[in-house]
Amino acid sequence: QVQLVESGGGLVQPGGSLRLSCAVSGPIFSFNTMVWYRQAPGKERELVAIFTSGDSTMYADSVKGRFTISSDSAKNTVYLQMNNLKPEDTAVYYCKGTFYGLVYWGQGTQVTVSS
Repeated sequence: QVQLVESGGGLVQPGGSLRLSCAVSGPIFSFNTMVWYRQAPGKERELVAIFTSGDSTMYADSVKGRFTISSDSAKNTVYLQMNNLKPEDTAVYYCKGTFYGLVYWGQGTQVTVSS
């Protein structure tokens, strides 16, 4: 059974930082397809960052230079380091991975950027 669990969200002031974690449980963990998404109230879910097995990363233009996606294979965890947060970053953040030919989503973690 594969499960993805996000954590690390919370309330932070503009300019602050948070690190989100996505812990993957299951017999096999691959970084071939690990993606962070976010969804703000009233908006569609959008792609934030992608991490591949070749350590390649991609970022949405809105977060480039501020967010960093990384992984720790020993902990079966993918991270999203978020710096210089802005109010428009407020959203529920989700991680997604593909395992055994199926797509799995985490439950999401709330990030609120407000003064």
